[in-house]
Amino acid sequence: MDNKRPIDVRIIVEGASDVENVSRALQDLALGAEYHITISSIIPTTSIEIARKAVQGADVVLIATDVDSPGRELAEKFQNSLKDVVGHLERMNLPYGHDVEYIEPGIISEEIKNAIIRAGLLSITNIKEYKELEEQYITSHHQLEALSQENQELLQENQSLLNKMEEFSLQSEQLQQETEKLKDELDNIQAEYNHLESLYNRLQDKNLCEVFSIKKLWVELFDEELADYEQLTFATNQFKPANIMVGQGWIAAQSKDDALEWLKVIKTALIFMDSTKSGEIKEDLDEEDNLLDKFQDMWE
Repeated sequence: MDNKRPIDVRIIVEGASDVENVSRALQDLALGAEYHITISSIIPTTSIEIARKAVQGADVVLIATDVDSPGRELAEKFQNSLKDVVGHLERMNLPYGHDVEYIEPGIISEEIKNAIIRAGLLSITNIKEYKELEEQYITSHHQLEALSQENQELLQENQSLLNKMEEFSLQSEQLQQETEKLKDELDNIQAEYNHLESLYNRLQDKNLCEVFSIKKLWVELFDEELADYEQLTFATNQFKPANIMVGQGWIAAQSKDDALEWLKVIKTALIFMDSTKSGEIKEDLDEEDNLLDKFQDMWE
């Protein structure tokens, strides 16, 4: 106990005349030795504001007023105003109409002692409540820690879900782009299909039963690679033969012989056209047109 701070007790009295009365009563008490208590101050005041300042930091405050009605009212005001300032408040009564000159100090001493004992007994009761509050605090603290941990886990899970949502959003955007790309490809395929269907219908209308690779027929006929496919297509489109169709690297005809004959005609036409451009044949364009007409008449 010697290693602990003594209990700080302060006494509020109504006036300066009560200070001497209480001081004499304290001389008969050995509060420090018996209870490890020190009376640090006796405060003569009826002012709530002064009392609040004077009792700051006290462990126990004894409110010593007369037992008459004004004394009780003053004690109640102090108790209501100081309960949030000190650890414990205890009421002690001074004899009604007491006179400092004749009052017996032992009466005051006994009242002080009893008030301190009451404060101690009430503090024991408060200790139980304090322990319960402490246990509730510890339980609440553990619950708060658990909730904090759970909240942290939920925050992490929420962040993970946000990341996944962002990932799914990116994947959705990529899928949308791929869908648009596939749609464009489908449109191209549909257009190509429509073209092929139209070509097929034209083949049927012209009774063109066989289709051959122009590249293969050209090599077979002339033992060389076709230098310019576009020229062949252009020449065919110019002549417009009734039973020949050329497109996409293929030639359609009623027979292979017809296809070979047409390639021969085109080969001859291309030779004449190249010769004209190189200056080997110096005829004017009218003569060239007549030559093409002759080829067309010959084929027909």
